[in-house]
Amino acid sequence: MKLGFIGLGIMGRPMAGHLMAAGHTLYLNTRSGVPQEMIDKGGIACKTAHEVAENADVIFVMVNDTPDVEKVLFGENGAAAALKSGKIVVDMSSISPITTKEFAKRIEDLGCFYVDAPVSGGEVGAKAGTLTIMAGARDEIFEQVKPLLQLMGKTITLIGGNGDGQTAKVANQIIVALNIEAVAEALLFASKAGADPAKVRQALLGGFAASRILEVHGERMLKRTFAPGFRIDLHAKDLAIALAGARTLNVPLPNTAFCQELFNASFAAGEGGLDDSAMVKVLERMANHEIKAKS
Repeated sequence: MKLGFIGLGIMGRPMAGHLMAAGHTLYLNTRSGVPQEMIDKGGIACKTAHEVAENADVIFVMVNDTPDVEKVLFGENGAAAALKSGKIVVDMSSISPITTKEFAKRIEDLGCFYVDAPVSGGEVGAKAGTLTIMAGARDEIFEQVKPLLQLMGKTITLIGGNGDGQTAKVANQIIVALNIEAVAEALLFASKAGADPAKVRQALLGGFAASRILEVHGERMLKRTFAPGFRIDLHAKDLAIALAGARTLNVPLPNTAFCQELFNASFAAGEGGLDDSAMVKVLERMANHEIKAKS
């Protein structure tokens, strides 16, 4: 198939690579310029999103935030102006569910189709092709793009109509943030109490407190490896979307708000570019104690 991919950052580049590896022709565009390596493998560099949409039948978007998606689709030299009837836009960014519904309507008014398909799994999942993908789309359009999504992800679920995929992603980010905070508090408590936090974590992984966050992020906290799999600034962006939606829906999210404040403290310390597990550093400063394994 002739596919387009807009946004070749830490996530988008390996995701697009899986589509290319499956033999699809890819028209590529990204803000920093298409990597030569992808061109050498057959990717076609395009100067604008408009050019991508002119050539591709299915256009994937993987950028940072709601305004970025709007610019890519509807801004100057945007993709929407080049869409022809029947083409499909698949937005895999993590953006506002409410605005997603507006974008979908504008695309469908052009005689085209829209799929919101945000992902979870970070850079590791993107490289391995094991992402969890949460989709919002018409049933028949989802079935058309599902084989393509399966090249990038392992668990692909149609949640409902447009916007529902983004709603699921917001829920995911709430759970992840609160779990990071809980793991950070637990390991900090154990360490300051004099126990070996590494052995505490090992014990907890065999009990009811076991979680993927305890396994992966807990290890990062112990080893002090905060190179980003998923940056604090991006996670904070997702929590901002959650809190804005909560205000609209009149839903209290007190612990989400607390985690957002911890991320704000990370920004103040110049740590917004670190992995979101580095939230622990804020709690450590408050406790005047750094988690240290004894072995």
